Amino acid sequence: MLTALSIRNVVLIEALDLSFAGGLGVLTGETGAGKSILLDSLGLVLGDRADSGLVRSGEEQASVTATFEFANRPAGIVALLAEAEIDWEPGEPLLVRRRVRADGGSRAHINDQPVGVALLRELARFLVELHGQHDDRGLVNARGHRLLLDRYAGADSAGVAQAWDKWRRAEDALAQARAQVDAAAAEQDLIEAHVAELDALAPVAGEEEDLALQRASMQKGERLSGDLGELQHLWTGSDAPLAQLRGAARRLDRIAGEHPLLAEALEALDRAVIEAGEAEDKLAAAADALMHDPALLDRIETRLFDLRAAARKHGCTVDDLPARREALHATLQAIEGGEAQIAQLQFAATDAGLDYRAKAETLSVQRAEAARRLDAAVATELKPLRLDAARFRTAVVRLPEDRWSAHGVDAVEFLISTNPGSDFAPLGKIASGGELSRFILALKVALAEQGGAATVIFDEIDRGVGGAVASAIGERLARLAHGGQLLAVTHSPQVAARGNAHYLIAKSSEGTVTRTSVALLSDEGRKEEIARMLSGAEITAEARAQAERLLEQA
Repeated sequence: MLTALSIRNVVLIEALDLSFAGGLGVLTGETGAGKSILLDSLGLVLGDRADSGLVRSGEEQASVTATFEFANRPAGIVALLAEAEIDWEPGEPLLVRRRVRADGGSRAHINDQPVGVALLRELARFLVELHGQHDDRGLVNARGHRLLLDRYAGADSAGVAQAWDKWRRAEDALAQARAQVDAAAAEQDLIEAHVAELDALAPVAGEEEDLALQRASMQKGERLSGDLGELQHLWTGSDAPLAQLRGAARRLDRIAGEHPLLAEALEALDRAVIEAGEAEDKLAAAADALMHDPALLDRIETRLFDLRAAARKHGCTVDDLPARREALHATLQAIEGGEAQIAQLQFAATDAGLDYRAKAETLSVQRAEAARRLDAAVATELKPLRLDAARFRTAVVRLPEDRWSAHGVDAVEFLISTNPGSDFAPLGKIASGGELSRFILALKVALAEQGGAATVIFDEIDRGVGGAVASAIGERLARLAHGGQLLAVTHSPQVAARGNAHYLIAKSSEGTVTRTSVALLSDEGRKEEIARMLSGAEITAEARAQAERLLEQA
């Protein structure tokens, strides 16, 4: 609820600090005392347009600070502040401040953290519900009518929202699967051709490197074939160096025992024979490794060309061709299995749609029944509020399917007709502000305060009425204020007498300086103010007695 309001330099208010409590608080004062200034000040912290005309003459800026306290933090406020990254710890008050400069600029803060005015407007629907001569929020706003009716009906609107979300997700999954299958099917012929080409090619990871090494070796053998041939000719036959070395070793072996040097010569010759033999083996192996086979080389080069051409075609490396082949096979399988997947998703979407329809239809029936009960409840409140000729109707209108939503299949709006034979119209179309406020009061009483803002303010709801009607208004305001907080700007002594707290708004002048002040009245002060409201400028003993009776009755 609103627990404090601090105003500095707003029109006639130089400095004002007010404290508020729960229950019904009434604000009274003579015409022109400045009640509208108080509401305009509160409007600033609720995001109303900043008007430099609100700044007190001769001052550079005006400021208004409102303090709100909650036993349990409203989830809507918590969500808005979290999204705006505004700190608000449990148990802490919520401080909303607005400054307006004389040049028209303004700044806003929540808990001393700068914010945009748009956030103040968003918060306002959770903080203060104002009903007055130019009402444009609260119950007049049709956007909140559906939620109020659902709460009144005790309906499971959350279940409908969940069913809608499940249906939407199922339909989205189905649409995505269909798009994927359609896109793949459009390229199916091309994919099949690519698969056939890669299946015929049968690429193997690492194949390119092996083939390249083989080709390089064969190309080297082609270049060295002449030299290798000549060397092989030298190492073969009876005149070959190795054969001659072996012959010489055999001869030397026969005479090596004749002299030590001959033995040493034989040993050296044997080593030469061994080395020469190894050289012969190496030459033979090299000849085999560097063997030039033109047909095989041609096949290797053709294979390399085909692999590299396929890699360019598919935009990948040769080593990635096997993976590309598998991916294309998977795409074909997806196309072939796509219809089965779509059938499953279609079943899920249909099932989710039927569930949503069933829940939405149940909610629609509950709304229609609740609308009839609400219409009857409001009707019983109209006559005591001097709205005998008025009629109230809760319109529950079936929407076309393309406008169904998480809120169900209905549009809900509160409509009224103020005169016999006149058409029903939205609440805000009523010409008289007093009539509108009394209609709002009747509706809020009938709704038994189903949700709404933390603080409700009625501005001159009793304008143009008195006697029994004013008493009826006061009784209903007190009933609504029970367990919450309601502030009423009133000219009616019957309403003022119902207040748990009574604030007097007064205007005073000193020379050329005029000021507006607000004071919380004592019991005796209340009696005097109500007596003034009853009798006018001159308070009579009879008026004081009547004021005392009103207070006792209240």
